[in-house]
Amino acid sequence: MDKLLAAGEPMILSIFRIVTALLMFQFGVAKLLKFPAGTAFEKVQAFSLFGVAGMFELVLGGLLLVGLFSRLAAFILSGEMAFAYFIEHFPKNFIPLLNGGNLAIMFCFSCLFLACAGGGPLSVDAMLRKKS
Repeated sequence: MDKLLAAGEPMILSIFRIVTALLMFQFGVAKLLKFPAGTAFEKVQAFSLFGVAGMFELVLGGLLLVGLFSRLAAFILSGEMAFAYFIEHFPKNFIPLLNGGNLAIMFCFSCLFLACAGGGPLSVDAMLRKKS
């Protein structure tokens, strides 16, 4: 069973990267492009703390989505999520379930994993490696 599941690991890594990137990217879109309407980010100003976070999520989330500079983009996004947790959530309460920081923690460690594991075979990084 272990060998059977291990055979799919490279593709699952790429799918994990894509899903994580799409989820990060959507926050950037909501904060900067105000889409979809009706989110909690409608009043975010471009050069506020949330606006700068949105720029990171939009640009680096896009890079992570296509798998270009995957490790660097994921590492920076991991740091951004750690920063977001300790600035926005941790001061409210020590326990993540009570401070609303669960998603920030998951993003932080998902991106940290991707920074270590790379983007997988379905990425621009992998295509560029094959050409050289």
